[in-house]
Parts: sequence; C-alpha cells; structure tokens
Amino acid sequence: MSDASLRAVGWAQSFPVSRGVRAGREWARAHMESLGWARADPDAVDSVVLAVSELVTNAHHHARTSAQVVLTWDGKGLHLTVHDSGPGSPAPRSADDSSVSGRGLAIVDALADTWSIHPTADGKTITACFKGPDDAPCSRRET
Repeated sequence: MSDASLRAVGWAQSFPVSRGVRAGREWARAHMESLGWARADPDAVDSVVLAVSELVTNAHHHARTSAQVVLTWDGKGLHLTVHDSGPGSPAPRSADDSSVSGRGLAIVDALADTWSIHPTADGKTITACFKGPDDAPCSRRET
C-alpha cells in the first residue's frame, strides 16, 4: 500500500448575477472553516471572504456576468480565482473620499499576498493568493 498524501483540495461554484454576493461570502466562509482557518486565523478568513465579495461584485457590476469562483488550498496558500466573461481588463482606480465605488481591486491588493489578472478567450480571470495560518510562503500560481 502506498503512502499517498493529499496535495491540494479545492471547491468551485458559479454565482449568477441574480444571487448577489452574499451567497459567495457564505460559501467561501464555510470552506475556510472546513480547512480549520476559522480557529487558526480568523483574520485570514475575513480577508478571503472580503476578497471574494469584492471580486464577485466586480464580475456582477462591471462585467454584468456570472462569477465562477474557485478556492484551492495547496498546503502553502489559498488561491482564490474568479472568472467572468466580460470584455476588457480591470484596473485599480483611484477613488477619492466621496467616491462610493472603485475600491474593489485596491481592497484585494491590500488583503492578498499576491494577485494577478489574466485575460482569457472568454473574459478574464483574477487570482489572489493568501498565506496559510502557519505563515507558509504563498507560492505564485499562473492560471
């Protein structure tokens, strides 16, 4: 019998515009809790959940499409990937104190250890990586 060990675990879910971002937040929090992060690093859970909220909101509001969300834990970092089929590539915007929007990517930048945008044939994918509770380095993953 071989000594096989789990190298990665992941979840995927599509969130249509009609469902809003609440379902995405609840879904992400439940999976973070299943990894044990809620006890080990509740601040990291809040960061991931907020990033999910911001990226799903961007897909719904700016791209006007569903958001396909994938969470992957590889033992070193949690990779949050959000894909939408909207045209163009998002860019962080400068929002002044009176702006009511325009901070989503700046929030993701502040929360994630690394993040990147990848154009695809049918839209774009944003990937954000968060270090695990044991402060293992977050490996950079190209999608």
